[in-house]
Amino acid sequence: MSPSVIGTTLLAMLAFAGNSVLCRLALSPDSSAIIDPASFSAIRLLSGAVTLLLIVLWRERRLPPMAGSWGGAAALFVYLLGFSYAYVQLDTGVGALILFGVVQLVMLFAALRAGHRLQLAEIAGLMLALVGLLLLLLPGATRPNLPGALLMALAGAGWALYSLAGRDAGAPLLATWGNFMRALPLLGLLLVVPVFLPDQPLRFNTAGVWLALASGSVTSALGYAIWYRALAGLKVTQAGVVQLSVPVLAALGGVWFVGEALSLRLILSGALVLGGIYCVLQVRERRQA
Repeated sequence: MSPSVIGTTLLAMLAFAGNSVLCRLALSPDSSAIIDPASFSAIRLLSGAVTLLLIVLWRERRLPPMAGSWGGAAALFVYLLGFSYAYVQLDTGVGALILFGVVQLVMLFAALRAGHRLQLAEIAGLMLALVGLLLLLLPGATRPNLPGALLMALAGAGWALYSLAGRDAGAPLLATWGNFMRALPLLGLLLVVPVFLPDQPLRFNTAGVWLALASGSVTSALGYAIWYRALAGLKVTQAGVVQLSVPVLAALGGVWFVGEALSLRLILSGALVLGGIYCVLQVRERRQA
């Protein structure tokens, strides 16, 4: 990979980890911030769309035709909703590990459908990463909440589809802005969700709103535009695997900023996942050498 692709990919991974930390800070039952998942998602989506609109107007000096796609917008909305509701029940690193483990599986399936044939070392690396994910989910005292895990898996599927849609995006910034704008009509659905989840009524305080704004404007809007740029230089398997580095970054962020414990199970899972990433990337680098 070129230095520019490595740099943009690293920035995107830091933004993804930052999203997990900000969301957990806002939605943790022990947090001083008060905001419900629907309000957090709505503010995140709206602030992201406004931020991207302002950047587009500043760069283009006009309002260009909307890029992106309705499929990308729908995938983005599914990801945002599942992500927020899952983090009410999951620790930062655990949620990120489930999220990007599912992303890896979906993107791997897409690569296989496109005709990519895996080498033995790639298969070994993927199996190693999946073992790390399964280790986290095995029954035990520190096993994550099952409904939260399922919601995060749904978010992972949405994010994988959003990433795959980004591979065909011509202009990363315009495509990201277009996807956010197309997702705005779905905001009305967020007002309906609390009706079916009475234990999560609409509520928020200033701290919760600021965290949602930071997530939407910085780590989402800018992070996703950077990610779409990085995708242009990544293979599908690479794009899926590098995102498995996010749980490790998110877990460290959870320890430093949220005060969460770093369990032995999470450490072992993270080590296996990172080992699998290394195996797959080494194969890709040898092919391109």
